[in-house]
Amino acid sequence: MQKKDCFYLGIIAKLHGFKGEVSLFLDVSNPAEYATLDAVFVEIDGGLVPFFVQNIKIKTKGFVAVKFQGVDSEQDAQRILKKPVYLPEAFLQELDQTSFYDHEIIGYTVIDEVHGDVGIVENVIDMAANPLLQLNKNGVEVLLPIFDGLVQKVQRKKKELYVKAPEGLIDLYLG
Repeated sequence: MQKKDCFYLGIIAKLHGFKGEVSLFLDVSNPAEYATLDAVFVEIDGGLVPFFVQNIKIKTKGFVAVKFQGVDSEQDAQRILKKPVYLPEAFLQELDQTSFYDHEIIGYTVIDEVHGDVGIVENVIDMAANPLLQLNKNGVEVLLPIFDGLVQKVQRKKKELYVKAPEGLIDLYLG
């Protein structure tokens, strides 16, 4: 499995007990969607190594406790501590034309129906109250709140995100 065919799922954050169990931080919008994982890929020495899930328990704040097959001691778990974890893109369900996965739109051009090109997506800031699209337009940061109705269309082949920003919001940033 190649990294270019995968998406970043999270990181093995810490040990969880003494029998090889680890706490995996899932850098995703809804960690509960990953409660039935069978396997993940852990990046070790630049390559992706498959690890099969023996047991997984959803915890709080994006963490899951995971027991991997063959990781049976604290020493075994130490070898994968702080390593990034990936899943194949094929794992993701296909989305409609107005939905997206946060990781997939990084680098997309955002086109507002009134202002045209308003920047490139640099990050999706996952704030509890209201997630934000963080854009860069010629060195100027633009923050767009993500709400129902913002995204009009996702053009995956062109890497474009068409939006209908609230009136006056873009003007605050770009004049």
